[in-house]
Amino acid sequence: MKRAKNIKKTLIPILVIAVAIILFQGFKKGDDFKIAKSLDIYYSLFRDVNTYYVDETDPEKLVENSINSMLKKLDPYTVYIPEKDMDDFTFMTTGQYGGIGALIRNNGKYPIVAQPYRGFPADKAGLKAGDRILEIDGKPTTDFKLDEVSERLKGIPQTKLKILIERPYSKEKIEKELTREEIQIKSVPYYGVVSEGVGYIRVSKFTPDVSREVKSALRELKTEHMITSLVLDLRGNPGGLLIEAPKICNLFVEKGEDIVSTKGKIEKWNRTLKTTDAAYDLELPIVVLVSSGSASASEIVAGALQDLDRAVVLGKRTFGKGLVQTTIPLSYNAQLKITTAKYYVPSGRCVQALDYEHRNEDGSVGHIPDSLIKEYKTKNGRTVYGGGGIIPDVNVELEEVSPLAVNLITQNVIFDYATKFAFENPTILTVDGFDITEEIYNSFIQFALEDSFTYETRSEIELKELEKIVKREKYYDQVKEEFEKLKEKLSNDKEKDLTAFKAEIIQFLRDEIVGRYYYEDGQIKTNLKDDIQLHKAIEILNDQEKYKSILSSDFENKEQLGMKISMLEKHEESEAESYFYESVVN
Repeated sequence: MKRAKNIKKTLIPILVIAVAIILFQGFKKGDDFKIAKSLDIYYSLFRDVNTYYVDETDPEKLVENSINSMLKKLDPYTVYIPEKDMDDFTFMTTGQYGGIGALIRNNGKYPIVAQPYRGFPADKAGLKAGDRILEIDGKPTTDFKLDEVSERLKGIPQTKLKILIERPYSKEKIEKELTREEIQIKSVPYYGVVSEGVGYIRVSKFTPDVSREVKSALRELKTEHMITSLVLDLRGNPGGLLIEAPKICNLFVEKGEDIVSTKGKIEKWNRTLKTTDAAYDLELPIVVLVSSGSASASEIVAGALQDLDRAVVLGKRTFGKGLVQTTIPLSYNAQLKITTAKYYVPSGRCVQALDYEHRNEDGSVGHIPDSLIKEYKTKNGRTVYGGGGIIPDVNVELEEVSPLAVNLITQNVIFDYATKFAFENPTILTVDGFDITEEIYNSFIQFALEDSFTYETRSEIELKELEKIVKREKYYDQVKEEFEKLKEKLSNDKEKDLTAFKAEIIQFLRDEIVGRYYYEDGQIKTNLKDDIQLHKAIEILNDQEKYKSILSSDFENKEQLGMKISMLEKHEESEAESYFYESVVN
């Protein structure tokens, strides 16, 4: 029986490899011979490892690991997608999935609801942020990893599941029966008026019909609120469907303009996408906000509107992901997502960072050698630069988040306080009316001090590294006293630091609390109050002379050249938005 089980377990991977070898046996020239030879070696190695290795092996896992390692050497976006991961892939490309409509994440022993989405099954069943998920269909969640919890919450629409939750502070255990639905998260989670005459539209991803969502929001802002200018926010937008980028540009650009070209090794991947319809508004002044998290389709929109001198781009240099992926079906319902071409915006710039080696920790464009920096011209004759990502016309850096704030977020101190606050306060004022009072903040300080969270300042981290070096070089005994005094001076005082960084912490605390009552759109709206990049965009839009000068060829020569070159040559830190915590959509 055991032998039969092992044969069955190994049969599928071996058959896949064997069929591939047979297909190539007839080719003995050039690359075809190399392919056949390599597959033959791989098959022999795989067979012998599975037969002779001292411990039991998992053949499917071995093959999957070898595939992933091979593809990793090509680029970060060519990936193998096994059947078990197809639900996540579908959600990333379409925004749709069957589930309960909530973010979950780990928090201590149990997974918790991080955020229910308005109007979906979790919300309709009364689940709240902070609820601990104890059981799913009678199975304790302590037996599962987070991705396994996610898999059990997802499923075919209209199927039912039961979950047992514990509501913090009330200690009440509640069983809920939910009916899964097809969940489609909006690509435009928020739009509104951010200043007199200035509209704002946040685009979070490029899923099917995102251009229709943007057009609907734009129409409402123009007809009901009479906006005279617009901020299009693409910060943190990872991209998605390429076809939607020209459609969004077409709202502001006349028919027949080149938006993006794709060029690859195979002729059929070479094409140019143009605007196909009459523009919705050719005159509306626009500022596009971008960040190091803006990638792919969002870079195409920002780069095309910049190259056509149709919008001012403001923020930080974008991610630099200009590779086209095509999904190819494989055996056993798996898929290969493979890079087949590169993106080029109207000026001829390639969006892709040409240097694969020098990336920041978040994967975005890092240092670019001078040899890869090239000049291109916009429609008005402005100079823009290639080499990686879209460089904004106006660079506005975000203030670096303190280690204290980072740890209050990553260790769930702010999240847990918001849970406590929402339990004690059934309602709050409107999004515009709510703020963190002295009473609320003092209550938070007391809560944080009772928590066991820890953190180190950058100075303390650097001092530890210096201490290691000094000890390694045998000088520590000579300077030990100085080190001890410096450690004492740098040692953090939680209560003092919670007061010193109050202004920064208040913003995160306010956003988390508002989300408990007004969901994701409320969080976005309240977050915009202290958004320095947005405020700079409004300032530019309210000064039309400045706006027009940025889009003129003279502005580039006087102000942009030095700034852009310096941006290309410096290493940029990852943005605060990219590291806070891992959540899974369900």
